[in-house]
Amino acid sequence: MPQDTPATATITIALVKPVPPGSLHLAAMNIFKHPGEVGTKELLLSCNLPVQDLATAHFEHFFGCGSELSPDGVVGLELYGTSALLRSLAVTPKARGLGCGRRLVAKAEAHAAAQGATMVYLLTNTAKAFFQALGYSVAERLSAPPAIQDTKEFSYLCPASATFMEKRITG
Repeated sequence: MPQDTPATATITIALVKPVPPGSLHLAAMNIFKHPGEVGTKELLLSCNLPVQDLATAHFEHFFGCGSELSPDGVVGLELYGTSALLRSLAVTPKARGLGCGRRLVAKAEAHAAAQGATMVYLLTNTAKAFFQALGYSVAERLSAPPAIQDTKEFSYLCPASATFMEKRITG
């Protein structure tokens, strides 16, 4: 009776950087409209951003990143004709540096343009360099359109020391 000879196989092993448990992958990031109010407010509060003026109607123009039940990032818009106020960009520490914030801002800008906005404005205490990298310019607060100056965020929620920025967008 003939004996079987063992088969020979070549195995290629690729070494990859281990991915820490619970980390996000840019390709798997889900950008979605209308993140839940509770999860959004929790994330904003954890990033020391104001929530006291947020009513249900505000969430019509909010976007989330990651899990819809517990987002890893959120951003909101307030629309005023051709002007939009970008507000409440918050990203969890585990999602920072992975493109979540950039993708959220891009989605918000595209939404604003689709609604007829040509300029996006924002106030920031901590993310000036981030927004400059996305094409925003520092502007004088007094140059803000009246509709933006009349927002709660502009008029009293953000301190006078916050950096006022603007960007022209096209749809």
